[in-house]
Amino acid sequence: MDTAATGLSFRDATDADVDALVALVESAYRGDASRAGWTTEADILEGQRTDPEGVLQVIKSPDSRLLTVEQGGRIVACCQLEHRGDHAYFGMFAVSPTLQGAGLGRTVIAEAERRALEAWGVSEMHMTVISVRNDLIAWYERRGYRRTGRMTPFPYGDERFGIPQRDDLQFELLVKKLA
Repeated sequence: MDTAATGLSFRDATDADVDALVALVESAYRGDASRAGWTTEADILEGQRTDPEGVLQVIKSPDSRLLTVEQGGRIVACCQLEHRGDHAYFGMFAVSPTLQGAGLGRTVIAEAERRALEAWGVSEMHMTVISVRNDLIAWYERRGYRRTGRMTPFPYGDERFGIPQRDDLQFELLVKKLA
């Protein structure tokens, strides 16, 4: 197993984790700190990626869980799993920028898929990715996700999702069969 994926513990997030999870998500996607990893969105979006209210909403939702990954007593990754009928939605995926590229993301997504299948018996995992993130989409394709071509608009004007630096942003639905 890759070094970054050893000594991990997985658990559902609690209210006490909110600040650490917001910091993790922000560090993985926004600002200069995100440039230490390869998942940065700093060139296409400024501002926030999430906020405490959004994270708490995921934690409190009865159909959702925020899977939290710790290593050495520190939160190093997370992802949202939401039960949506015959499929689960995968979102809010973040890996500490300094640990990216060493297999931790692969381990987390595999565990998330296993948990969604086990807990809800869903046949598919769905996610949305900003369509211009070709490197990230290719990474998901290597994990078995397929592009659907189904697009939804980016929420321009809603700064809860960031401040776009270009006018061609939209989300593409990616799907993976689990069963």
